[in-house]
Amino acid sequence: MSFQEIKDREATYVMQTYGRFPVCFDHGEGAVLVDIDGKEYVDLTSGIGVNCLGYHNPKVTAAVTEQANKLMHVSNLYYTEPMIDAAEKLVKATGMSRVFFGNSGAEANEGMIKIARKYSHDKYGEGRSKIVTLVNSFHGRTITTLKATGQEHFHHDFFPFTEGFDYAEANDLEDLKKKAGKDTCGVMMELIQGESGVRPLDADYVKAACEFCRENDILFMVDEVQTGIGRSGALFSFQKFGVKPDVVSMAKGLGGGLPIGAVMAGEKCADVLGKGDHGSTFGGSPMSCAAACAVLDEVTKPEFLEEVEKKGEYLKESILAIGSPEIADVRGMGLMLGIVLKNPENRLKIVGELLNQGVMVLTAGEDVIRLLPPLVITREEIDRAVAVMKKVFGL
Repeated sequence: MSFQEIKDREATYVMQTYGRFPVCFDHGEGAVLVDIDGKEYVDLTSGIGVNCLGYHNPKVTAAVTEQANKLMHVSNLYYTEPMIDAAEKLVKATGMSRVFFGNSGAEANEGMIKIARKYSHDKYGEGRSKIVTLVNSFHGRTITTLKATGQEHFHHDFFPFTEGFDYAEANDLEDLKKKAGKDTCGVMMELIQGESGVRPLDADYVKAACEFCRENDILFMVDEVQTGIGRSGALFSFQKFGVKPDVVSMAKGLGGGLPIGAVMAGEKCADVLGKGDHGSTFGGSPMSCAAACAVLDEVTKPEFLEEVEKKGEYLKESILAIGSPEIADVRGMGLMLGIVLKNPENRLKIVGELLNQGVMVLTAGEDVIRLLPPLVITREEIDRAVAVMKKVFGL
């Protein structure tokens, strides 16, 4: 079937919620994708941070295939080993206490919000339910997580939104203290703001914010949906910042390509959710958790994480070495990088031309090209992508 035929069928049968690029992919290997016409692309997106171990990863494929031949779904009314295995791996790798599995990042963040509000309600009663997030944050697409998102342009069309959120300026401790008053049960933040432009927070601010929450019995919650599972060069970015949250959300890379999300709680709030307080039909499915176990076995290895850091630095320095007048800076951490453009009006042209020449990238904020390559990308693949960038950024 031709690409035009596929495009026409999509327009007929699928809700038109995405501005898709004019490519249909067929298969992939490592950090390289191949479209239906046989053209190869170096992928610097990994499905928006999902395919952390690349395409056709033998360990993930074997784990999923073996589990599919045994049991795909049974529901959380019964025990399954893959879910318990995945939870144990997460707890032992972080020093946290317990895990709840769902299906997505937005669902994981909803779980964090529920934990914070129930923790406070159980301990203090009503009137202490506000969640403070940061300006320029992004936490999901549900009615509640859209409201939790600290970007006003997301707050439209779907009224009424869930109440009980306020927004503090990032890296401004005094503003956080002002917003997080006696009516506040939780502070939720991404330590690297992804969707708004790949903006790492100041480490001293993060530590001070965590301490402020401790002193006031406010749950310190970290959204690791995009930054987790090795993306920053640590299993979770909070480990790079030297803090230990009360609650952590994750998704994207955890399943290596399969849908899975999770909320991980520390000792302080590990028992907040009891029987019947929360649930998910598909959460913790044997298939997704088998994939998660295969992913975690790889990304918890110190040598693997060390390579992520080295490759991230190599990619960053290689892009800066292009010396293009279009590039103002490259910021980020590990293999989560943002190319800041001096002329944002050229961004769509650059992204389109990179795709035409076989390099896939993302955007973020108003002036950033975002890079989230598979963590297994090779230096040769990085060189191949940068060689294309040299030509395209010449404009």
